[in-house]
Amino acid sequence: MRSTLTLSAAVLLATGLGAATPTLAQSQPGTQPSNAQAVRTIRTSAGPVTVSRVAEGLERPWGIDFLPDGRALVTEKPGRLRILARDGSLSSPLAGTPKIFNQGQGGLMDVAVDPDFARNRTVYLAYAEPGDGSGTAGTALGRGTLGDRGIEDFKVIFRQSPKVDGGNHFGTRIAFAPDGHIFLTLGERYKFDPAQTRDNTLGKVVRLNRDGSLPKDNPFASEGGTAGAIWSYGHRNIEAAAIDPRNGSLWIAEMGPMGGDELNRPEPGRNYGWPLVSWGKHYDGRDIPDPPTRKEFTDAVIHWTPVISPSGMLFYSGGLFRDWQGSALIGGLSAKGLVRVAIDGTGAKEVERIPLDARIRDVAQGPDDALYVITDAADGAVLRLAPAR
Repeated sequence: MRSTLTLSAAVLLATGLGAATPTLAQSQPGTQPSNAQAVRTIRTSAGPVTVSRVAEGLERPWGIDFLPDGRALVTEKPGRLRILARDGSLSSPLAGTPKIFNQGQGGLMDVAVDPDFARNRTVYLAYAEPGDGSGTAGTALGRGTLGDRGIEDFKVIFRQSPKVDGGNHFGTRIAFAPDGHIFLTLGERYKFDPAQTRDNTLGKVVRLNRDGSLPKDNPFASEGGTAGAIWSYGHRNIEAAAIDPRNGSLWIAEMGPMGGDELNRPEPGRNYGWPLVSWGKHYDGRDIPDPPTRKEFTDAVIHWTPVISPSGMLFYSGGLFRDWQGSALIGGLSAKGLVRVAIDGTGAKEVERIPLDARIRDVAQGPDDALYVITDAADGAVLRLAPAR
């Protein structure tokens, strides 16, 4: 749910999570999972940090989000959704997940727990959805309720359009705005030019109501059709997104081509320039004009060359790392760690790299205020970061 909640056992039982998925006690800050194995200690601006392996044996894990009772949901790219218990054990794959397009960068990707989960038990999944036997695919967003044996009554509430061929640049991250809306980030499916037009949702950030309907105050709502879903456009491949809890603003980190990864603060109706401008180059070495050469486009707040390959992002609000409160922590595939960015209103500055020697696909704050990251590997793991004792 991209936030930390505290609930009583009575409330949890009222949600319908029965004996097949037992309720676990809410952990206290700093509590170590019982079977976590310390890997090493690293030096950070917040002091020495112990990195522990909480779980392993996950195949290309992609997204992680915590349930109110301290367990977590973890996706695996080939299409599996599992529950990670507080002791580090993993459930069997849950039933009820959608059919996915498991090719290239596509698969089962992000998972997000509804902010009102205690009342509605709703879970959202973002994934690559296959076309109708044509070999095409596109990102989709669906939701269902978490029951005793898995996801029940799963329903697709948004489909990227059009579905196209190829296995690249699906995005995608889910972020809940404090006003009740959902942001979904979408790659341009490696098709370049469609990111610049509003007759499709390739290379866009879309803003939805939680049932998938379109907010009437979206910037292009008056255009109707596909354009009515669009919040911002001109994006390449966005696999990191988070809401700054201090002001409710959305931040995203997106992958550039050869160089030019970007941190952006998407504003309604703005065009961020891809593929007409970029701080990187094409893979064949051809130059791309820098963003300042085209004033009609909104430039990145930060850009990275060499790239960090951003994937997963959060704003830290816990008590274990007080020096990091309010910072954005961005997972880095190429950076092989976390990139910490200080955010001040609309400005941002990278202040630290937290080395983890692994491709980091997603990052979450646990109910114990520790950081949990998942590694992008065929034998992927869940790692926990907490101050060394």
